[in-house]
Amino acid sequence: ANHSKFPGMGGVAKRHTVIQKIRQEEENVLLLDSGDIFQGTPYFNAYHGELEMQLMSTLGYDAATMGNHDFDIGLNGFLNAKKHANFPFLCGNYDFSKTILANEIKPYHVFKKSGIKIGVFGIGIDLKGLVPDDNYAEMIYKDPIDSANTWAQYLTDLGCDIIICLSHLGYDYEDKTKISDLVLAKNSSQIHLILGGHTHTFLEKPTVVKNRDNQTVIINQVGWAGINLGRIDIDIEKGLFECNCLEVK
Repeated sequence: ANHSKFPGMGGVAKRHTVIQKIRQEEENVLLLDSGDIFQGTPYFNAYHGELEMQLMSTLGYDAATMGNHDFDIGLNGFLNAKKHANFPFLCGNYDFSKTILANEIKPYHVFKKSGIKIGVFGIGIDLKGLVPDDNYAEMIYKDPIDSANTWAQYLTDLGCDIIICLSHLGYDYEDKTKISDLVLAKNSSQIHLILGGHTHTFLEKPTVVKNRDNQTVIINQVGWAGINLGRIDIDIEKGLFECNCLEVK
């Protein structure tokens, strides 16, 4: 809330006000996060993620994926902090089966809202070079595009009406060999919406991409640090997605 570039913006209390207003107006709401819950604030340094998890639980988050900063204190540190979260962490391309997070991270979750099934899954960035190797131990990184399409097909087979990917790949890169949200979207199938993180990209409006089946995929990313809150209203019957970026101030 005291950032020189974004004075008076962000902050949990203000975010809570915006979120509660939406919940009062709408019956069916999902609150999702695309990772990097842990970042270098004095609160994180003092409480090692416990406070962030408690605050997100109080705000009523429904699910989140993991960003590279969520490995800053290693798997043990994340596990200790996660005990204070009452929402699931989702990641479909991090294989934790040989680690202490083996039963803690789910690939996906299905939400039901007024008879509508919404499948949500997570996709993480390659941690090599971003995080010390010891911090993710024997976690196995799997190809994000293959993993995303596998889980999207699985959720389609489960009868999901909407499929959302929580991505921490990053929106776009100059190096086009790097897998980004744009690359994922163009090579995807069955995914309706990609909610991104990592690159702290402030999109004035979501990007619309055609996937490999020539179907529409919407990509949205609203910056970082809770400065903005992305709002996407979905009309199932009409197949419409209305997207807004709400300033938290």
